[in-house]
Amino acid sequence: MASQVIPPVVAQYFAAIRRMDPDAWVACFAEQATSYEPGTPTPLQGHTALRQFLVEVLRAFEKLGMTEDHVFLSGNRVAVKFTGRGTGKNGREVVFEGIDVFEINQDGKIQTMWGYWDPAAMMAQLQG
Repeated sequence: MASQVIPPVVAQYFAAIRRMDPDAWVACFAEQATSYEPGTPTPLQGHTALRQFLVEVLRAFEKLGMTEDHVFLSGNRVAVKFTGRGTGKNGREVVFEGIDVFEINQDGKIQTMWGYWDPAAMMAQLQG
């Protein structure tokens, strides 16, 4: 996969997760962005909700990273099939896969993101 085909903001999104950096991750999104994450009862709206979500996810991990396996571009939308790997603070290893679909606005920020992955399965691995 050639990283030059990924819009810069999507590459930054995944790099921020690998660095476990909530501020850099949130900076990838437009101020009033919406994220549809599985396992959340309502869409995440705006920087505050987005940051809180990632901080909660990261709280369980010593190390967490997601790599872009396949990237599919279509106009201002990008679908990324990813693989996530992490080590919980309890020492347990997790591996999970999913697809994130991004809609990029005219300012080069993520306006809307749809996540397709199974957070319950990932947490089950983490808890053993």
